Amino acid sequence: MPSRKISNNPVRLWAQFARMGIEAQMVIGLRTAGMMGMMAQAPGEPFRMVAEKQAAATESLFAMAQAAGRGASAERVMAAALRPYGKRTRANSRRLSKVG
Repeated sequence: MPSRKISNNPVRLWAQFARMGIEAQMVIGLRTAGMMGMMAQAPGEPFRMVAEKQAAATESLFAMAQAAGRGASAERVMAAALRPYGKRTRANSRRLSKVG
């Protein structure tokens, strides 16, 4: 069983959705600016953008299946499914917004 606690509170699920949405929009904006040459971008960023989505989808499906298999509530299954995406949006937001 994972060490992270997953709450049954639907408000936390909505907060997770909201945070991830805000971070995702920031990442999209920063990557678009990089592709347009408006800011520095690592050479492999476009490839990374595609590859990480495949990995997140795989992790998400696995986490969702595990939670559902344990008989978790719908909120816990959704939270487990969102966690891999949230982890990546948070990391990308931090990495891409660093100056220098």
